[in-house]
Amino acid sequence: MSLIGIIASQNYPRSVPISVTYLVIAGGGGGGGGTTTGGKRAGGGGGAGGNAAGTLNLNTYTNYTCTIGGGGAGGASNAFGIIGDNSIFSSVTATGGGAGGRGNDGAGGNGGSGGGGGSQTGTGGTATSGQGYNGGTANGGNGGAGGGGAGQVGAASTTDNGGNGGNGSLNDITGTNVTRGGGGGGAGDVSGGTGGTGGGGNGAKSTQIGTAGTTNLGGGGGGGWTSANVYAGQNGGSGLVILKYPDTKTITIGAGLTGTESAASGGFKRATITAGTGNVSWT
Repeated sequence: MSLIGIIASQNYPRSVPISVTYLVIAGGGGGGGGTTTGGKRAGGGGGAGGNAAGTLNLNTYTNYTCTIGGGGAGGASNAFGIIGDNSIFSSVTATGGGAGGRGNDGAGGNGGSGGGGGSQTGTGGTATSGQGYNGGTANGGNGGAGGGGAGQVGAASTTDNGGNGGNGSLNDITGTNVTRGGGGGGAGDVSGGTGGTGGGGNGAKSTQIGTAGTTNLGGGGGGGWTSANVYAGQNGGSGLVILKYPDTKTITIGAGLTGTESAASGGFKRATITAGTGNVSWT
């Protein structure tokens, strides 16, 4: 090796392989808005953001893209919710949660998990394979169906009761089992559907407004109801990215991203990234 080559090898560290376990969760879909068109009509719950989990073989001293998807907005009066934004890490994309269907037979949107259908007979949206479950279908009456969750199909509405959102899925990447990605509950005249475990928002009922999906859990927003006042569907919750890697390595979370690195535990460190778009790398 030449003298120049020796100096270069001393000054510039070489990239080495690193195994990174990931959990990528997209933003949840917004709940559908209620309407008085055709009578009192309830919106369906938003679908949970897609959950993607696995392991990638990466390299140190290399930049990898990371994007945290925001939750979709809830639908206004007689309007569909908005699909959640995708979350991305390297080559992995988790699909945003499907929008809740508007009242008066609006179909739930497709997404990571499908949005719930609006009353009276709105069909549930379809989930992305391997990332979530379908939304429920409205079953007549004045109730919207529940949005699909990362671990369960959204429930159908029953007459004037909103369907429950599908439950999220468990993951222990942080060392503790946590449920994330609950679907939003559908709205109803008598009762609103309960949001699925893992951040799903509750559906509205009568004169009680629903709730939004939980931030950084990718939950779907609750559906909206109309009575003396018109209540919009609620927003979906934002997603997140969690990365687990050997404790001999240190992550750099680049500009544009918000995140933290944990202390070493059990031979690993974890980085939790909660907002933004940028690059991460390891040394």
